[in-house]
Amino acid sequence: MRPYTILGSDILGPFPMRRQVVLPSLTGMDGIMNRKGPAKGLAWPRLVQGVLIKRYKRFMADVKLRNGRVVTAFCPNSGSMRGCCEPGRIVYLSRSSSPKRRLRYTWEMIQMPSSLVGVNTLVPNRLVKAAIKGGEIPTFAAYTNVMSEIRYGKNSRIDLLLEDSLGNLCFVEIKNCTLVEDGAACFPDAVTARGLKHLNELREQVRLGHRSVNFYLVQRTDADFFRPADHIDPAYGQGLRSAVRAGVEIVAYNVFLDLEGIRLNRALPYEL
Repeated sequence: MRPYTILGSDILGPFPMRRQVVLPSLTGMDGIMNRKGPAKGLAWPRLVQGVLIKRYKRFMADVKLRNGRVVTAFCPNSGSMRGCCEPGRIVYLSRSSSPKRRLRYTWEMIQMPSSLVGVNTLVPNRLVKAAIKGGEIPTFAAYTNVMSEIRYGKNSRIDLLLEDSLGNLCFVEIKNCTLVEDGAACFPDAVTARGLKHLNELREQVRLGHRSVNFYLVQRTDADFFRPADHIDPAYGQGLRSAVRAGVEIVAYNVFLDLEGIRLNRALPYEL
């Protein structure tokens, strides 16, 4: 047993640790850092446990800490968070020491009945990029150059642009998926005109002779397969099927996550 004593009485722990892990210190932007050593993935900053009171204005959440204090945390997720923002659930926050931060706490995870769920939408891009560079995703093994946030299409930025030794390009759009229903990871959790625009731009890159991939990162452990959420946004589901027929690829992965960190777990089949 190792106690976490990080914020005076705002303490997470003690809890059982399966292995000794030295969590890296944060630098620059709040969030998680690459984990060094054999355990691949990203390590959380030290976490504070609380109970969700409510989420509101999309980017704010009131949380009651274990010492009884109520804090307002930044919610780094602009989606509906359908199925993973119920009041009364245990949540885990990180805390920033930056004097520039108005809200010192950031909501990182929520405990749902069958899985922890990562809600921070900054995580998928960083995790997938690190996994590609580490050679952990076989379908991207040939790409030696990994670039982030490259302008393309009509006033858009591609999440990752990959290039192999011959100069062949692969455009990778990464989507954060937190909604799971009956074992199916579903995207989106709300109507998304932006997501439909990204599908059209990926199709255009295929037409120009490039490879295009829509990568769905499921930030939870209880998904068995992926499918578009036609019951929420039928236009997106139709657009995804049309994009696949045009040559856009789907890659979906779930993750393993606990109170130490998050890493890719396995590729998921998809159903269209």
